[in-house]
Amino acid sequence: MAMHWSKLGLVYKPNGVLPWAKSHAMVPTPLRLNDEIVRVFITCCDSGGIGRPGYVDVSAKDPCKIIGISESPLLDIGKPGTFDENGLLVCSVVDLGNGVFYMYYVGFELGTKIRYRLLTGLAVSEDGGNNFKKYSSVPVLERSATELFFRGGPYCLFSENLFRLWYVAGSEWLSINNKEMPVYDLRYIESKDGIHWPNQGEIQMEVTKSDEHGFGRPCILKNKNGKYSLFYSIRRRSFGAYRLGYAESTDGRTWKRMDEQMGLDTTPDCFDSNAIMYGAPIEINGTIYLFYNGNDFGREGFAVAKQIKGSL
Repeated sequence: MAMHWSKLGLVYKPNGVLPWAKSHAMVPTPLRLNDEIVRVFITCCDSGGIGRPGYVDVSAKDPCKIIGISESPLLDIGKPGTFDENGLLVCSVVDLGNGVFYMYYVGFELGTKIRYRLLTGLAVSEDGGNNFKKYSSVPVLERSATELFFRGGPYCLFSENLFRLWYVAGSEWLSINNKEMPVYDLRYIESKDGIHWPNQGEIQMEVTKSDEHGFGRPCILKNKNGKYSLFYSIRRRSFGAYRLGYAESTDGRTWKRMDEQMGLDTTPDCFDSNAIMYGAPIEINGTIYLFYNGNDFGREGFAVAKQIKGSL
């Protein structure tokens, strides 16, 4: 049975007043702070297109209602020559308790013979997600022989003293409509401390369909029965843009693709008319909401949809 959603519309778009947030609200990443507040971590762009992370607090009772917005970025770009010198993109935030949060983000490093490289960094908060400090100036997912150009899009779950990370990785570019585009698949690794990770992940989902060339940031919702629901984005050659995908698993490692049951697609003449991507689910008082982006990687901001009860 396919899922059915009610699109509730755009939640937040930068008004251009803050110099670090002139446009975009990319890769919305919701985290429940308490009974009243859901903090949605995002990345906004300055006038030069450089991304820095911030957040928008919304009401747990009405996720379209904004309660607060970060006035300053949570992190700044790295020093010249570092992996995040050209922007940061927050992808996952883990609440470890006692006010400690781990933020996994992607650093953008421009290339000369390839367009760019994407590697994963870690930042730590000790005050409940209000302030973060980079753990290191180098990535926690550094390039490796089998994951040479991309080790990004991380999504982390922590339970039973184990960090579990789903991410995208690859070592290839291909030309699509005379533009070089990245190729990467979905992979999985584990860590005991969330800092030290293997150099190579276990492939979870390969790019095998002729119209695909990569997957976007995965997000996972684990229900009370132990079922893992995976929401991810699919880079489609024919559209030249992302669409949403969906898969299920009983262990978080062997996935059954069920993309046709996702039930959330583009809307003509709207902010998501050409693309829909970076879906991030959260369950609030028994209802599942999905935060997501539309055209041009979230240029118009981020939106939310509500799952209609009785669907998948």
